[in-house]
Amino acid sequence: MPRNITPKRAAFQRRQSSYHYQTFPGVVPPASRGRPPHSKIHNDSPRGGICSGSSSLRSGLDGGSNGGSPIPWRQLIILAIISLAEQTALNSISPYLPEMAATFPEVAQGKVGLYVGIIASSFAAAQFATNVFWGHLSDRIGRKPVILLGTFLTSLCFFAFGFCRTLPQAIVVQVLMGLFNANAGVVSTVLGEITDKSNQTSAFAWLPIIYGLGAITGPIIGGVLSGASKHPSGPLSRLFSKFPYLLPNVVCCMILLVGLVLSFFMLDESLHEAQRLPPLSQRVKCLFSWLWQFTASYRPSFVRFGEGSAWEEEYGSPQRTLAESCPALLPDRTEEISYRSIMVPQIIFLMITYALFNLSNIAFNSLYPIYTSAPRPVGRAMSPEEIGLMLSLSGGIGIFFQAFLFTPIQKRLGNIWSYRAAFLGFVVSFIAMPLVGRNEDEPKAWLYTELSATLLVKSISAVGGLTCAMLLITNASPKPSTLGTLNGLAQTLSAGGRAFAPFVSGALFTAGFKMKGGEWLPWGLFGGIALLGLGLSFGLSWPGFESDDEEAEPLLPGHSPVPEGGEDNGSVRD
Repeated sequence: MPRNITPKRAAFQRRQSSYHYQTFPGVVPPASRGRPPHSKIHNDSPRGGICSGSSSLRSGLDGGSNGGSPIPWRQLIILAIISLAEQTALNSISPYLPEMAATFPEVAQGKVGLYVGIIASSFAAAQFATNVFWGHLSDRIGRKPVILLGTFLTSLCFFAFGFCRTLPQAIVVQVLMGLFNANAGVVSTVLGEITDKSNQTSAFAWLPIIYGLGAITGPIIGGVLSGASKHPSGPLSRLFSKFPYLLPNVVCCMILLVGLVLSFFMLDESLHEAQRLPPLSQRVKCLFSWLWQFTASYRPSFVRFGEGSAWEEEYGSPQRTLAESCPALLPDRTEEISYRSIMVPQIIFLMITYALFNLSNIAFNSLYPIYTSAPRPVGRAMSPEEIGLMLSLSGGIGIFFQAFLFTPIQKRLGNIWSYRAAFLGFVVSFIAMPLVGRNEDEPKAWLYTELSATLLVKSISAVGGLTCAMLLITNASPKPSTLGTLNGLAQTLSAGGRAFAPFVSGALFTAGFKMKGGEWLPWGLFGGIALLGLGLSFGLSWPGFESDDEEAEPLLPGHSPVPEGGEDNGSVRD
């Protein structure tokens, strides 16, 4: 360890897959962000950690510059594949779910929409119950094991969903899928740990793009393959005749398994404490050995029987403990932080605004097809083709904005003001929707123009605001050992919005359907919620939220940016 790094200071540092200063408070950034000499790279873990031969590190060095830390492209590509596979699979269900639900014997004709909502909400409700657990587990055992486990179990759920022929079966499988699916939060956590404040904006900006691509590829797979399975031919014709929605689920299962294999061999562990453990395959073998002994052995090796025990009298030597017979399964935790102490006012404000952001976003997405397809005067009497075309156009423009325009705008405004601008965009969109095409005598081209402008504002606000929210959550975490839990909590709030918003927005629209000006009831209410989120966002004032603020005071007391005895001379090793 270099002489200028004190032991206390080193405790706050985390090992990452590229050279950079820390995102979290508690570590002083280096004066220069350029590539450090190889002589300062130390291999102080049993396996060498990420710094001992990680190809992602080497690829990051090749792209480094004096203007900022190099982006770990290899790890970003693997995370993108994981996210794209998952989003493709999750979005593949929506095209055929109404038709699939109509085939269930428990679903009466005319109530298909209700049961489709129940099936979809069961997934979100299950996610709401377990996202914090998966985030906390990733803080405890590492990010990679949780991603691998979640991807594998989710793939099994998709395979099982293709065999569902009754409503209870579909609900149970969707609940299990929601319980096991928490990769979105863990992927955000990994992304926060392999980047720093000099390159995190560019890296995080790609996640909403991946989500947008998944929203395109998923419906294509679900719609095309479910239609193809209705006219089966070949040796599997009887199987697909009996289970007409099996084919798209099998394909999605295979896509997830491809992501699983790539993750197993190419994804690096980003949690610092877990990097000191043996390889994941060896830990899995030890886990199975532990479980086998627990269920089958008379005297399992993980139970201590020391000197002078009956075990020694019978066998002549003390029994070995688990630590002696098998490598550690969990990382050592040298410092614990109470999660109650994490919920300081700034993080509470952030989580509340994030919940309102997701609630507004999901409500708009739920109201749009109902409102535009409903007859006048409450709706706009548009056809499904018109609705889908406008939505696809706005989604494509949103992806273009995120890829080419978001980063320079965010660097000029900062994370907090960009986040506030996203809320303002939501407010404008909610207020504008009841005014779109209000005059029935106007040409339809004018309706398309007004609707395109409104959807454009909403789409840009959604993708930009989501990126800013992930950046704010990453920068708010006081330690790497709490980032997974914070992201799990954020995903829990997001799942709560997906479970709550569709029912409330649909009920409000139904209530206002027979009222004069009833379209203002749902749009106005959720516009007020977005306005509330905008007001609360002005409570976010901690400088450390910004991606270019390197020396902000920590959110938690006792975590000084310059530890006692430490002295920054611009030479910090990763």
